[in-house]
Amino acid sequence: MTALYLGLISGTSADGIDVALASFVRKPMLLASRIHPYPPDLRRRILALAQGDGRIALDALGALDVEIAREFAAAARTLLKHERLDAGEIRALGSHGQTVRHRPLGPAPYTMQLGDPNLIAELTGIATVADFRRRDVAAGGHGAPLAPAFHAAMLARGDTPRVVLNLGGIANITILAGAKNQPLRGFDTGPASCLLDAWTQKHLDQAYDQDGAFAASGHVDDTLLKRLLSEPYFAVPPPKSTGREVFHLPWLAEHLRGLVIAPKNVQATLVALSAITIADAIRTHARDARDVWVCGGGVHNPVLMTAIAQALAPVTVASIAELGIDPDFVEAMTFAWLARERLRNRPAPNVHTVTGARRPRVLGGLFSGND
Repeated sequence: MTALYLGLISGTSADGIDVALASFVRKPMLLASRIHPYPPDLRRRILALAQGDGRIALDALGALDVEIAREFAAAARTLLKHERLDAGEIRALGSHGQTVRHRPLGPAPYTMQLGDPNLIAELTGIATVADFRRRDVAAGGHGAPLAPAFHAAMLARGDTPRVVLNLGGIANITILAGAKNQPLRGFDTGPASCLLDAWTQKHLDQAYDQDGAFAASGHVDDTLLKRLLSEPYFAVPPPKSTGREVFHLPWLAEHLRGLVIAPKNVQATLVALSAITIADAIRTHARDARDVWVCGGGVHNPVLMTAIAQALAPVTVASIAELGIDPDFVEAMTFAWLARERLRNRPAPNVHTVTGARRPRVLGGLFSGND
């Protein structure tokens, strides 16, 4: 019987939980998927914590941990019901949880994902693997990005240099060098959709910029773009990772100080910021790459995709859908795969070369299901 795994993640944008049902017999296979939206009030509180000053009452933090776990469990149960599967048919569930703070540098480095895995295991009855990032941080790494190891397992092809670009709230790249003696590399390049979504919500009261129409109606403001590009993060060499702790609306407001710019032009400038920083990262660290395969929600923004393609020309930039892979569920599949690696008590291959950890570590805690 084919072993089945579930992978669940809510990313930087916190717009909902991606759920993937996957198997990994000869190659990774996505068997079913769904998006489970957060209740609006829960999403509001998650975003307030993730991009605020971090102040929250302990009781409120504990309640948020429980509420997120309940939604993750509900997301898993809904998919199983739709696919007419029992919990006992799932070998394990890999839950990334919801990142609310990521501080891998400094005197007390940490990363925090909410969504109590004890409760997920209890509510689903499925063995749950969670808390993937903190062991890597404990070993001196950034705990992110974790997807490159799965990208390599899924997409490495002979000696062809290529890049996998994930356009979530934050953009990250995986560099598949092709040569066997080259280590796997990858890192967060900076913002992808997080600022675009936040600015759209602020000015249009929409969850995101549908088809990039808001950005397309404006033009790039060179003064603002120059200010945004001065962010020190962009010049930091990898390994590196980032999130809403750096790239949020107050950060943008600081760079807008003293400028009078139409909102649509700010949106157009944010697209340019993402495209330029992504292209600079690829040209600097993966200059031999022949093609860039794109996954994540940003793949559906044609204005952003065009800007990236123009910035990287003549390198081919295309959706990973052209390879027969659903671009919306690659990250969820990553955590299903990481759950399998944890059950085998194996370090996810080459993660430490991406994150900067001292050596490979088995990632994730295991929380048994209802036997």
